[in-house]
Amino acid sequence: MARQPRFTLPGISQHVIQRGNNREPCFYTEDDYRRYHSDLAEAAKLNNAMIHAYVFMTNHVHLLVTPQHEHSITHMMQDLGRKYVRYINRTYQRTGTLWERRFKASLVDSDAYLFTCMRYVELNPVRAHMVEHPGQYGWSSYACNASGKLRSYSTSSTLYCARQ
Repeated sequence: MARQPRFTLPGISQHVIQRGNNREPCFYTEDDYRRYHSDLAEAAKLNNAMIHAYVFMTNHVHLLVTPQHEHSITHMMQDLGRKYVRYINRTYQRTGTLWERRFKASLVDSDAYLFTCMRYVELNPVRAHMVEHPGQYGWSSYACNASGKLRSYSTSSTLYCARQ
Protein backbone atom coordinates (compact mmCIF):
# COMPACT_ATOMS: atom_id res chain seq x y z
CA MET A 1 0.00 0.00 0.00
CA ALA A 2 1.40 3.39 -0.98
CA ARG A 3 2.11 6.03 1.65
CA GLN A 4 -0.44 8.77 2.06
CA PRO A 5 0.95 12.11 0.89
CA ARG A 6 1.59 14.68 3.60
CA PHE A 7 -0.60 17.75 3.69
CA THR A 8 1.62 20.82 4.06
CA LEU A 9 0.77 24.46 3.63
CA PRO A 10 3.71 26.86 3.36
CA GLY A 11 3.59 29.35 6.23
CA ILE A 12 1.36 27.15 8.43
CA SER A 13 3.14 25.62 11.43
CA GLN A 14 3.19 21.91 12.19
CA HIS A 15 3.86 19.91 15.34
CA VAL A 16 6.33 17.18 14.34
CA ILE A 17 6.99 14.11 16.50
CA GLN A 18 9.56 11.43 15.80
CA ARG A 19 10.02 8.44 18.11
CA GLY A 20 12.89 6.05 18.52
CA ASN A 21 12.27 2.58 17.10
CA ASN A 22 10.58 0.39 19.74
CA ARG A 23 10.79 3.47 22.00
CA GLU A 24 14.52 2.84 22.31
CA PRO A 25 16.86 5.78 22.97
CA CYS A 26 17.86 8.01 20.09
CA PHE A 27 20.30 9.98 22.26
CA TYR A 28 22.93 8.31 24.43
CA THR A 29 25.36 11.10 25.36
CA GLU A 30 25.51 14.89 25.42
CA ASP A 31 27.47 14.72 22.17
CA ASP A 32 24.48 13.03 20.52
CA TYR A 33 22.15 15.84 21.56
CA ARG A 34 24.64 18.44 20.32
CA ARG A 35 25.02 16.61 17.01
CA TYR A 36 21.25 16.35 16.53
CA HIS A 37 20.82 20.04 17.37
CA SER A 38 23.50 21.02 14.86
CA ASP A 39 22.17 18.70 12.15
CA LEU A 40 18.60 19.96 12.72
CA ALA A 41 19.66 23.61 12.49
CA GLU A 42 21.55 22.92 9.27
CA ALA A 43 18.67 20.92 7.73
CA ALA A 44 16.12 23.58 8.72
CA LYS A 45 18.18 26.34 7.15
CA LEU A 46 18.87 24.33 3.99
CA ASN A 47 15.19 23.48 3.53
CA ASN A 48 13.62 26.81 4.54
CA ALA A 49 11.91 25.59 7.69
CA MET A 50 11.68 27.72 10.84
CA ILE A 51 11.92 25.87 14.17
CA HIS A 52 9.95 27.76 16.84
CA ALA A 53 10.09 25.20 19.64
CA TYR A 54 11.79 21.88 20.23
CA VAL A 55 12.55 19.31 22.87
CA PHE A 56 14.90 16.36 22.48
CA MET A 57 13.84 13.62 24.89
CA THR A 58 15.85 10.42 25.31
CA ASN A 59 13.64 8.40 22.96
CA HIS A 60 11.77 10.98 20.88
CA VAL A 61 11.74 14.57 19.66
CA HIS A 62 9.06 17.24 19.33
CA LEU A 63 9.45 20.13 16.90
CA LEU A 64 7.21 23.09 16.17
CA VAL A 65 8.07 23.99 12.58
CA THR A 66 6.83 26.45 9.98
CA PRO A 67 7.67 25.38 6.42
CA GLN A 68 8.35 28.06 3.85
CA HIS A 69 7.79 25.67 0.94
CA GLU A 70 5.50 22.69 0.38
CA HIS A 71 8.22 20.09 1.02
CA SER A 72 10.32 21.98 3.58
CA ILE A 73 9.49 19.74 6.54
CA THR A 74 9.71 16.46 4.64
CA HIS A 75 13.07 17.35 3.12
CA MET A 76 14.35 18.72 6.43
CA MET A 77 13.48 15.48 8.23
CA GLN A 78 14.98 13.37 5.41
CA ASP A 79 18.24 15.33 5.48
CA LEU A 80 18.34 15.19 9.27
CA GLY A 81 17.60 11.48 9.34
CA ARG A 82 20.27 10.60 6.82
CA LYS A 83 22.97 12.48 8.72
CA TYR A 84 21.99 11.69 12.27
CA VAL A 85 21.20 7.99 11.81
CA ARG A 86 24.49 7.51 9.98
CA TYR A 87 26.27 9.26 12.88
CA ILE A 88 24.54 7.09 15.53
CA ASN A 89 25.12 3.84 13.62
CA ARG A 90 28.79 4.66 13.05
CA THR A 91 29.39 5.91 16.61
CA TYR A 92 27.73 2.94 18.33
CA GLN A 93 28.60 0.23 15.80
CA ARG A 94 24.98 -0.52 15.10
CA THR A 95 22.92 -1.01 11.95
CA GLY A 96 19.36 -0.44 10.89
CA THR A 97 16.77 2.14 11.63
CA LEU A 98 16.84 4.50 14.56
CA TRP A 99 13.35 5.94 14.10
CA GLU A 100 9.96 4.29 14.38
CA ARG A 101 8.00 4.67 11.13
CA ARG A 102 7.65 8.08 9.48
CA PHE A 103 7.57 11.19 11.57
CA LYS A 104 4.12 12.40 12.60
CA ALA A 105 3.07 15.94 11.75
CA SER A 106 -0.08 17.84 12.70
CA LEU A 107 -1.12 21.22 11.34
CA VAL A 108 -1.27 24.06 13.87
CA ASP A 109 -4.30 25.93 12.62
CA SER A 110 -4.44 29.02 14.87
CA ASP A 111 -2.20 31.36 16.84
CA ALA A 112 -3.83 30.19 20.07
CA TYR A 113 -3.04 26.56 19.25
CA LEU A 114 0.52 27.57 18.24
CA PHE A 115 1.21 28.77 21.79
CA THR A 116 -0.57 25.78 23.31
CA CYS A 117 1.58 23.48 21.18
CA MET A 118 4.75 25.40 22.08
CA ARG A 119 3.90 25.03 25.76
CA TYR A 120 3.19 21.31 25.30
CA VAL A 121 6.55 20.78 23.57
CA GLU A 122 8.61 22.69 26.12
CA LEU A 123 6.87 21.17 29.16
CA ASN A 124 7.51 17.61 27.98
CA PRO A 125 10.48 17.04 30.36
CA VAL A 126 8.36 18.27 33.30
CA ARG A 127 5.50 15.88 32.44
CA ALA A 128 8.06 13.06 32.17
CA HIS A 129 9.30 13.91 35.70
CA MET A 130 12.81 14.53 34.41
CA VAL A 131 12.90 18.07 35.86
CA GLU A 132 10.67 20.24 38.02
CA HIS A 133 10.93 23.34 35.82
CA PRO A 134 11.37 23.42 32.02
CA GLY A 135 14.34 25.76 32.36
CA GLN A 136 16.26 22.94 34.04
CA TYR A 137 16.19 20.81 30.89
CA GLY A 138 19.01 21.71 28.55
CA TRP A 139 17.70 20.17 25.34
CA SER A 140 14.67 22.30 24.65
CA SER A 141 13.89 25.74 23.29
CA TYR A 142 12.45 26.88 26.62
CA ALA A 143 15.41 29.08 27.64
CA CYS A 144 15.26 30.90 24.32
CA ASN A 145 11.52 31.35 24.22
CA ALA A 146 11.12 32.24 27.90
CA SER A 147 14.05 34.59 28.30
CA GLY A 148 15.65 35.13 24.91
CA LYS A 149 18.79 33.19 25.84
CA LEU A 150 20.09 31.56 22.69
CA ARG A 151 21.79 28.21 22.98
CA SER A 152 24.14 27.29 20.22
CA TYR A 153 25.60 23.80 20.49
CA SER A 154 27.70 24.11 17.37
CA THR A 155 29.92 26.84 16.10
CA SER A 156 28.07 27.20 12.80
CA SER A 157 24.39 27.40 13.65
CA THR A 158 21.61 27.82 16.14
CA LEU A 159 17.89 27.16 15.96
CA TYR A 160 15.33 29.92 15.69
CA CYS A 161 13.93 31.51 18.81
CA ALA A 162 10.27 32.56 18.76
CA ARG A 163 11.31 35.85 20.40
CA GLN A 164 13.72 36.76 17.57
